[in-house]
This record gives sequence, C-alpha cells and structure tokens, in this order.
Amino acid sequence: MSDDKIVLCGANAYERKYYFNEDFKGIPQSIKDELHIICVLFTEEIGGIFTIAFEKGGGVVIETDFAEDDYLYDEIGSGLMVREVRRNRQELFEALGLYYRVFVLHEEIGLDERE
Repeated sequence: MSDDKIVLCGANAYERKYYFNEDFKGIPQSIKDELHIICVLFTEEIGGIFTIAFEKGGGVVIETDFAEDDYLYDEIGSGLMVREVRRNRQELFEALGLYYRVFVLHEEIGLDERE
C-alpha cells in the first residue's frame, strides 16, 4: 500500500485476522459491521489479503494481494469478486468517500454535489 492511501479496513486469510483503522471510529457501527463482513467473506472465498482504503482525494479503493507461494489464491475470482463488491456496494463506497471528504479533508459539500 502506497503512502498516498490510508487503509480503512482489511482482512488477511493467512493470519485469519480482520483490521479496522481506529482513526475512523466515527463511522457508524452498522457500516463497520458491513465492512467487516465484506472483508472476511472475500478472504474466506478467494484467499489472500483484502483491503479497502481511501485515496488522498477521498476516493475508495479495493485492493487484493497474495503471498508468492499461495498457489490456491484465485486471481480470476479475485477480479470478478472485486467488481461484484464494487457494483453491489456502490452506495456504501460513495458514502464512505463523502465521509472522508467531510470529516478528514474538511471539505464543504453543497447539496447539489451529493445528488
């Protein structure tokens, strides 16, 4: 993960762990729970490491990685599942991006910008 991204949450199939960045503890619990489910289900089905992060401008990125010796990691399934998660959770990711812009970057968001 590069310096221009801040990890929000992620799961690691190798260590069987979930991580949530406490810098974002202001996110409602229901959203945190949904993120937890997304991350863990991804690594249970595909394997590897799955992260959701914020870019500098507030965009939300989904990234996956895997150990070099992990021959069971499903690269094709990974790409398909990332697209599915993005499509099915589009509103969630848009709301997270807005949260980041307002509460972290302290941008003023007009009503017309939210539509």
